[in-house]
Amino acid sequence: MSKKHISSANHKLFAQNARKKPVKRGELLIIGGKEDKEGECLILKKIVEKTKGGKLVVLTAASEFADELWKGYQLLFRELGLRKVDHLEISGPDDARDPALMKVLENASSIFFTGGDQLKITTKIGGTPVEDSILKIFNSGGLIAGTSAGASVMGQTMLVGGGNSESHKVGNWMMAPGLGLASGMIIDQHFAQRGRIGRLLGAVALNPGILGIGIDEDTAVLVENGFFQVMGSNAVYVIDGHNVTDTNISEASADQTMSMHDVRLHILAHDEIFDFKNRRPYGPGKFPEKKRAHGLD
Repeated sequence: MSKKHISSANHKLFAQNARKKPVKRGELLIIGGKEDKEGECLILKKIVEKTKGGKLVVLTAASEFADELWKGYQLLFRELGLRKVDHLEISGPDDARDPALMKVLENASSIFFTGGDQLKITTKIGGTPVEDSILKIFNSGGLIAGTSAGASVMGQTMLVGGGNSESHKVGNWMMAPGLGLASGMIIDQHFAQRGRIGRLLGAVALNPGILGIGIDEDTAVLVENGFFQVMGSNAVYVIDGHNVTDTNISEASADQTMSMHDVRLHILAHDEIFDFKNRRPYGPGKFPEKKRAHGLD
């Protein structure tokens, strides 16, 4: 093929791609646990708002007390004005492949993962039609929310162990695959309340390219279009290892205290915004106007 024909073909391909609308992914509401259920209910109201009058499915796969949790959240969401609230209880992978149970997800606008044990979520729904349906809802612009264990599963990798009360040891970590909805970050919850900064630092030391996001109780981040906005009564911690100069995580013995140099820590409060692309936070009212068009403010 001549250069002229190649150029013409490339021009046509460029024109076709330019006409394609970008895929609108949905939003994530990642909650650090123990969200307010008796006062203003700011975080739960955000789920109702983002569901936009559609159907919310409460998924209790993480919990041993699924029915009790479901009844509590059903009452709360209906009191907050949401009419269509349904329950998906998954006891094992067979349930996640049951066509009758799959019907619960039909026409769902939002999914809400309750707390419990995050490994129960991934081992029950991983690689099943339920996981496929949740990804489809998200990729169609829906909201995926999760609290506590339901927050941890959002990343490609999730923390499932590691001590809280001492300095982090090189060998003191346990991680497992998550659902991969929140790319480029690993999420920890009940963060300040359970002293989890050591284990999140350990996770970032193992992979400095990801961001460690620690979310306090009654606090959440709303993630959309490369940014997140904080809401709630406590704080969100961002650990950035992008410019780490030295760490002993790959060389020291398992019982040795971990070291890491030149790691960055940001602490964000209600209404503050973090920009993933530029790895920087913005205080209230300081987010550049040209980026407000993304719908975060």
